[in-house]
Amino acid sequence: MTHPTENKLLKALPEDSKSRLFPQLKLVELALGEVIYDAGESVSTVYFPTDSIVSLLSIMADGSSAEISVVGNEGLVGIAVFMGGESTPNCAIVQSAGFAYRLPASELRSEFNSNQAIRMVLLRYTQALIAQMAQTAVCNRHHSIDQQLCRWLLLSLDRLSGNNLTMTQELIANMLGVRREGVTEAAGKLQKLGVITYRRGHITVINREKLEALCCECYAVVKSETDRLESY
Repeated sequence: MTHPTENKLLKALPEDSKSRLFPQLKLVELALGEVIYDAGESVSTVYFPTDSIVSLLSIMADGSSAEISVVGNEGLVGIAVFMGGESTPNCAIVQSAGFAYRLPASELRSEFNSNQAIRMVLLRYTQALIAQMAQTAVCNRHHSIDQQLCRWLLLSLDRLSGNNLTMTQELIANMLGVRREGVTEAAGKLQKLGVITYRRGHITVINREKLEALCCECYAVVKSETDRLESY
């Protein structure tokens, strides 16, 4: 049975906040491809993933999309509720199925406004998320699809307990904002190099060290900033 402390952000909350918020949490199962909220939708609940991963996507008018960040057991989905926006221009979609704890937005907002300790925890996480968004934008502009795929795989692995991902090439292409053929070619290269195996929507990373070596600097930048902020 999962526990709220399997989410690193919930675990890092001060004890008085845990005593008030944990009874309000509800464990929910998130399905692959499930839309947590659409762009422009008012955020009435927040989600703290435990073994699931949620992608924040920017959707264009023509229906094309690109991932701007991922959220797993290190954080929460729905920072708009305490940043003053109430809604977000991005779409949140489940990238990897699993579980998360759901909390009414009003509960988190009230705690954020009244408790300086939890406010600092949430703002540090938000800084790490913004750093990931900024680096993703740079990566998408300056690095190859091969490097982007490596970064995406590593960020996903950091949020999972194993080395297996269930994800079709079409979904990966939507996340990266590239053509499916580009993902097929990039995944094929990694498979030939003995970095991953890929079959019917299942990716297994068999050589993480080599995957990191093939990746651009963007993954290391994001991980370093996340680790730094989590250490406070």
